[in-house]
Amino acid sequence: MNYILFDGEYRDNLLPLTYTKPVADLRIGILTIREKWEKYLGFTTTTVTEDYLAGKFPMVEMEENVMINASILPNEGLVELIKAINPNEAIFKKDELIAFYAKEQEEVDFDNYKRIEYNDECIQIKHSWDLFSYNGKALEADFDLITKDRVSAPIPDTVHCMNKDRIFLEEDVEIEIGVLNASKGAIYIGKHAQVMEGSMIRGPFAMGEHSVVKMGTKVYGPTTLGPKSKIGGEVNNAIFSGYCSKGHDGYLGNAVIGEWCNIGADSNNSNLKNNYANVKIWEYSAQKFVDTGLQFCGLIMGDHSKCGINTMFNTGTVIGVSANIYGSNFPRNFIPSFSWGGAAGLTTYALGKAFETAELVIDRKHEDFTDEDRSIMKHIFEISAKYRAK
Repeated sequence: MNYILFDGEYRDNLLPLTYTKPVADLRIGILTIREKWEKYLGFTTTTVTEDYLAGKFPMVEMEENVMINASILPNEGLVELIKAINPNEAIFKKDELIAFYAKEQEEVDFDNYKRIEYNDECIQIKHSWDLFSYNGKALEADFDLITKDRVSAPIPDTVHCMNKDRIFLEEDVEIEIGVLNASKGAIYIGKHAQVMEGSMIRGPFAMGEHSVVKMGTKVYGPTTLGPKSKIGGEVNNAIFSGYCSKGHDGYLGNAVIGEWCNIGADSNNSNLKNNYANVKIWEYSAQKFVDTGLQFCGLIMGDHSKCGINTMFNTGTVIGVSANIYGSNFPRNFIPSFSWGGAAGLTTYALGKAFETAELVIDRKHEDFTDEDRSIMKHIFEISAKYRAK
């Protein structure tokens, strides 16, 4: 069977994170949503997404296909139901479409489909803040999936561990003289990762391959460090999607940081309003600030964005793709893509300059900045122009 993940109706809610990738390639827990589905299904997947992303994330359609809503995170019961799906059948959870059977180039009419109800619990990502809100649960599920019937690499005696059964190290991990506390959640450390001396980590926590936790770092809870990423300072309930850095002191909490981002030294974000009210945040689909229903909500930063040293982000700040933020005082809490500046004012970050920076940053991580990447960024520059000051 050919499995295809489709973006679904919440894709625009997840901007700016989905400007550069399909919903399926968002990271939550240890793995991306795509990686979770592929591990559960035992098959690779392709994607139905926006036309401008299709060159990098193409769809492969075969004679028989199962279409899966990428905003849904898999579990054993749901996957079992999907694997048993038949022609003219669709799986729903109340009014949410989870999956359906589709034949190549055949129009789907759900009125003629048999409706299968899925009544158990599952995690669905409908808003950007859902990523950090559900990160702990997703991380625990991924930990069980990845480590089942496997044995952790040895943990050095100099590392103080609590609840060691929920700590797993892959091969070639470098760690000495630190604290790993898995009493509140699992801790997973990927291949070739490094935890420098004096770091104190409380789970749930995950590190991707070739990632680094710098000396004396304090991690408080549901936090994910994607591949080739680096953190320092104080971190609480944050997702670093991959290839990004917060290498110095400063606080980051209740946040999602996209790929290829950099947080300057001593930068901080607020995640709680002084009056303890619910946090409102800019949502692209609504074209306005919406109530998250959360008391704690910090920073959402799109791919390729950066901030200079000592930057202060207010509660519920959203930053688009390839923005460069710096200067004193709090910048506004919605910063459009390709913005340059801070509280004193914003100008447009020229596309050619953004390309130069992206190429240098990506080369440092020994990855490639492709023609497809350039085309995607050019498209985002054009469609986000309406948000920038004229």
